[in-house]
Amino acid sequence: MAEIGVGMLGYAFMGKAHSNAFRKLEYMAWPPPLVPRLVAIAGRNQDAVATAARRYGYERWTTDWHDIVTDERIGLLDNGGPNSLHAEPTIAAAEAGKHVLCEKPLGRTADESHEVWRRVAATGVKHLCGFNYRFVPAVRLARELIDEGALGELRHFRGRYLQDWGDDPTLDTWRFDPDQAGSGTLGDLGTHVIDLARYLVGEFSSVAGIVKTFVSGRRVDDAIEAAVEFESGAVGTIEATRLALGRRNAFQWEINGSHGSLYFDMERLNELQVFLDGEDRTRGFRTVLVTEANHPFMDFWWPPGHIVGWGDTFVHEVHHLLRSIADGSDVAPHGATFEDGYRASEIGEAIVRSSAGGRREQLTFRSLTDGE
Repeated sequence: MAEIGVGMLGYAFMGKAHSNAFRKLEYMAWPPPLVPRLVAIAGRNQDAVATAARRYGYERWTTDWHDIVTDERIGLLDNGGPNSLHAEPTIAAAEAGKHVLCEKPLGRTADESHEVWRRVAATGVKHLCGFNYRFVPAVRLARELIDEGALGELRHFRGRYLQDWGDDPTLDTWRFDPDQAGSGTLGDLGTHVIDLARYLVGEFSSVAGIVKTFVSGRRVDDAIEAAVEFESGAVGTIEATRLALGRRNAFQWEINGSHGSLYFDMERLNELQVFLDGEDRTRGFRTVLVTEANHPFMDFWWPPGHIVGWGDTFVHEVHHLLRSIADGSDVAPHGATFEDGYRASEIGEAIVRSSAGGRREQLTFRSLTDGE
């Protein structure tokens, strides 16, 4: 089977998640579209990146990401570094002919995200923005039900991503530095809600938002709230915070249509709550355990009823990208392209402008040729 050399930027949270996915898909998603060869991993801390290379099975390590871009054995750069290192290495790798996976947010600003999309698209390489929640089996099943028309006309979307780890003023992390992160909860969690709303319901047409910082001295947002309208006419709400005490990783969304509703909670990853026309309303939603052989991604895993985990979403994600590279198929619509990454950033900035100006913001999106 053909191989593809992988270069990883980042050894912490996302570096670990993605490295695990490459190792696991090689034997679980058998046969893989391409066999990932873990060539090199880059990071700023020499001791930490050297340990990561040994732990995850990379052939070598480096403290200079340029070494990955110039390594001819590498055909794919996986960028899991801090937000401030998303743009330059990703563009450089693509212009060196390497396919690229970049974690979200694509850039610290909409301008930076657009530049990444424009420059990378011009090279013709495959590109995927790391919105891994598109690859949750229950989310993909929801998309299938929506595409089949099972919900009828979509009317409402309400999504919220709640964590509580940010409620500590002594925390020192790049995620609280606007120069490195760009934004706070908005780029970290809110962008996931925005992308899932776009993936399941469609494009946004306007937003009215509130952006708030609660922790004294913090220079990024702690929480966002937004009312949104979609081009289809559906309406919705988006909420994200890192200050919801007791909520560890609660990404929850609900969609209501003219013929049914769906509800999902990330902390119950394998379940989709479903209500469709013809069912007894007095009994409410029924729980679908998304582990049947005909459910999305289940051909990789176990017999029905044996659940999969959060880390497995990255297996599905990188498998999708490798298949696209191997057979030339499109990353879209199920994988998030860099255009999707840019549009999520544009929507996020519209929420910020709405909050600052106290008015509803209409959405406009740039094309690839804007800024040339």
